[in-house]
Amino acid sequence: MWPILTEAEIDRARPYGRTRRTELGEILYRPGEVGRPCFLVLSGYLEIVQPTVYGERLVAHMCAGMFTGEAGSIAGQRTVVQGRVIEAGEILEIRPDELRALVARDAGLSETLLRAFMLRRLMLINRQLGNVCVIGSRHSSDTLRIREFLARNGHPYTFIDLDADDTARDLLDRFSIAISEVPIVIGNGTMVLRNPTTSQLADCLGLNDNIHTGLLHDLIIVGAGPAGLAAAVYGASEGLDTLLIESHAPGGQAGSSSKIENYLGFATGVSGQDLATNATKQAQKFGAKMALARAIVELRCHRRPYELVRDDGTVFFGRTIVIATGARYNKPAAVPLDRYAGRGVHYGATYIEAQLCEHEEVIVVGGGNSAGQAVVYLSQTARKVYMLVRACDLAESMSRYLIQRISGNPSIELLCNSELCGLEGENILEKVSWIDKLTGQVRSVPTRHLFIMTGASPNTDWLQGSVALDEKGFILTGRDLPAAIDPARNSTWPISRSPFMLESSLPGVFAVGDVRAGSVKRVASAVGEGSTSVSLVHRALAEL
Repeated sequence: MWPILTEAEIDRARPYGRTRRTELGEILYRPGEVGRPCFLVLSGYLEIVQPTVYGERLVAHMCAGMFTGEAGSIAGQRTVVQGRVIEAGEILEIRPDELRALVARDAGLSETLLRAFMLRRLMLINRQLGNVCVIGSRHSSDTLRIREFLARNGHPYTFIDLDADDTARDLLDRFSIAISEVPIVIGNGTMVLRNPTTSQLADCLGLNDNIHTGLLHDLIIVGAGPAGLAAAVYGASEGLDTLLIESHAPGGQAGSSSKIENYLGFATGVSGQDLATNATKQAQKFGAKMALARAIVELRCHRRPYELVRDDGTVFFGRTIVIATGARYNKPAAVPLDRYAGRGVHYGATYIEAQLCEHEEVIVVGGGNSAGQAVVYLSQTARKVYMLVRACDLAESMSRYLIQRISGNPSIELLCNSELCGLEGENILEKVSWIDKLTGQVRSVPTRHLFIMTGASPNTDWLQGSVALDEKGFILTGRDLPAAIDPARNSTWPISRSPFMLESSLPGVFAVGDVRAGSVKRVASAVGEGSTSVSLVHRALAEL
C-alpha cells in the first residue's frame, strides 16, 4: 500500500512531472479539491490526514520515494483526504493527465501505482476515512439507497445509525429535521444535503467533474455492467475517445452478486463488486470517462453523429454507440412490492444487506444463478433462508455447484412449486406468505427481509421507436434483424451492407450483454460481447 520507489523508478517518472520545493506546513491538497496532482516525494516528509469534526485522523506519513494518491486520482475525482508538508523538501508534481500517460506507457510503474491506489481506497473504505458522513436509519429505504450508491461506487464514507446513536438522534430533533429529510449527508465538513437524490449526491461529490458536454466521442457506451465495462476497457485501450454512461453504479445486476464462482480465472470466486471496481479502474487507466447517476432517456437517431439525451437535458454526441443497459428483475404482480421497496424488499444481496439480515430469517424468490448466489451468501449471516422457486426443481435454471451448496446447507430451506401471495407490515415489511401450487397450502413467516430475483426484462423503454426490438423488448441484432433476412421487411436500413454481428437496426449502434435478444445470460458471455463489439466499432468508424 505504501511502496518506496527506487532511484531508477523515480527517474522513469521524472519526464511526466515537474520538480519544485515545498515549505513547512504547506497544504498540497484538501478534501473535495478536483484534479490535484500525484506528488512523488523526493526529499522531506508529508503527512496524510482525514479532517473530521473531532480533529484530524492520521492516514499515513510519507518519506522520500513515496507518492500520494488513491483510486480516485486516476479517474480525476475529488480528493477525500488532506496532504500537508511536515518537513520541507522537494516533490515531483504529476498532473492527472500525465499520471494516466505514465500508467499507460510504463508497465512496471503502472503495476506499483495501481496496486497502491486500489489498496488505499479499500483502506479508506474499511476504516471509514472518507469525506462523507451519512446520518440515517437502517430501516429507512432512502438511507439504504444512499449507502448502496456510495458502496457500489467505491466511495468511502462514515455511517451513523440513528437507531443506535442517541446523541445524533437528539441533535437532529433539536434542529427539527423531519423523517422525510433523513438521511442527512455531510460532505467535506461543509456540504449538507437532506435526503438527496443519487444524482444530487454524485454532483456534490464531484463524481462527474471530468465529464464535459458538447464534445463528439468516438464511442459512447450506455450501461456499466460487465458488457459495458469490457467495451470501455477495449475501446479506451485501443485509442478511441470513450465515454461510459451509467444511471446508478458500475457492475449492473452482476455488481450485486455476492460471489461469482464460475468466471474464468477466479478459482475461489470473485464478488460482483470487486469485478466491477477493478474493471472500472482498468477502463479509467486507459482514459475512458465515466458519467454516473444520470439515465439516458432518449436516442436521437435521425442523423449522425447520434445524440444521447440524459434525464437532466444534457446531450452527448457519439459516432458509434454500444448499448449495454442490461435487464432488471421482474416483479411478481400478486403482491405490493413497491410499498416495501427499501423497507424490507431488496433486489440485490450485497454486504450491506447481509449485515441487515444478521441472525434473522429471510426469503429469496427466484431459481437462477443470481438467486442461488444470494441464498448461499445470506446463509452466512442470516439465521435461516427460505428459497421460493416456481419450478419443480433447480436443474434447468441453476449451475450444479450452486445446487449442491444449497442442498447441503442446513440454514437453507428450498421450497419448489411456491409463489408469493401476501406481504404484511405497517411502515416496514413484517410478514411474508406464499402458496404451494401443488397442495394449495398457504404458509406465512415473520420476516423483515425479502429478496426478489425472478426473471428479467430489458432496460429498453428509452429505445422505443429507435431500434428494432423483439416481442419482449430485447434488442434485435445481426442475423436476427428483419433486414438481414429480407431487406423488403425493413426499408429503413440505410446502407448497402448487411448489419454486423451485435449491430442493431441502426448502423453503428451495437447491443451487448443481457439487453440483446438471444444473448447468453452469463457474466463471461457479456464480457466477451462487450470486448468483441469494439472490433465492430472500428469497422463502423472506418465507414464514416
